[in-house]
Amino acid sequence: MSQVVSTRMRLEERVKRVLGSRGALIALLALLIVAMWLLAAAQGIPGQRLLSLLVRGVMLGGILALGAIGLSLIFGVLRIPNFAHGDMMTAGAYLALLALSFLPLGAPLGPFSFGYELLVALVVAMPLVGLLGYTVDRLVFRRLRAQRSPPVIMAMAALGSAFLVRSLIYLFWGADFVFYYTGRARPAIELFAGIRVRPDQLFILGLALAMIVLVYLLLERTKMGKAMRATADNPELARVTGIDTESVIRWTWLIGGGLAGAGGIMYGLDAQLRPEMGWWLLLPLFAAVILGTIGNAYGALVGALVIGIVWQVSTAFLNPAYGPGVAFVILILVLLFRPQGIFGRPGGS
Repeated sequence: MSQVVSTRMRLEERVKRVLGSRGALIALLALLIVAMWLLAAAQGIPGQRLLSLLVRGVMLGGILALGAIGLSLIFGVLRIPNFAHGDMMTAGAYLALLALSFLPLGAPLGPFSFGYELLVALVVAMPLVGLLGYTVDRLVFRRLRAQRSPPVIMAMAALGSAFLVRSLIYLFWGADFVFYYTGRARPAIELFAGIRVRPDQLFILGLALAMIVLVYLLLERTKMGKAMRATADNPELARVTGIDTESVIRWTWLIGGGLAGAGGIMYGLDAQLRPEMGWWLLLPLFAAVILGTIGNAYGALVGALVIGIVWQVSTAFLNPAYGPGVAFVILILVLLFRPQGIFGRPGGS
């Protein structure tokens, strides 16, 4: 009898190990996308329409990646579930709008719908959002760290910070939708097979890829990046070995906030600005970060692309308002089968 029980336990353990493998998670995500594609095709959705949604998903993934990289960096180094990250993206979008109000309107750059002034606003707004994140840390999270507050308290503090940032946006800019450029044409170009995208979307995707490369080089090739990785692995040991953890925390917020600002500006360029836009992106951002492994920059990109593709393809047979719900389904699947994400190690991140 004991031998049968032992064999059964080994079999269950082996099945659990297989289901929790990286290959199983990738296969599960691929099956989900294929199932959605077949469901849409069964409802008579043309193949060209589905292919167009697939390309749009990649473009949406580029926007999500800009926010997800910063969120992953803050979570990985500081272990803070920063629920204010989405509203920091919104703050970046509106700070860029404020900067644009002081700049002369220029002609569009090449095939894009924006001029040089938006690039200047991007450069101005990114460090301002980084400073906003660091200010919140100094006023709120630093005190909680000193008191060794549990994670749930940190999460509630982040949620309160999100409401505060959004309330300030309502106070200064109101609740109406606004655009960076009103009445300006937004041209589209054909990629292949009748699939059309706006050059602005290609710029957003290129910016996301460039940011990924820069963050990777920062973490792998610089002294500060190595200090960030050491702090993420063991903050106490990093402090004992002489690493200036306060400097690490400062740069983590500046970089993570700057990336959030860039993501918000690009989302505002692709759609429109509204005070709650970052809040509605928060669930897909967390899903992308967990899917790609917390603290992993290129994992955040992969996770964001998967979320963007699934979100867009699902609109072939679902109301687009349910897009964040699709991200929630993926989040649950990842937490059930492989909580450490695609690029994580068993038993860790």
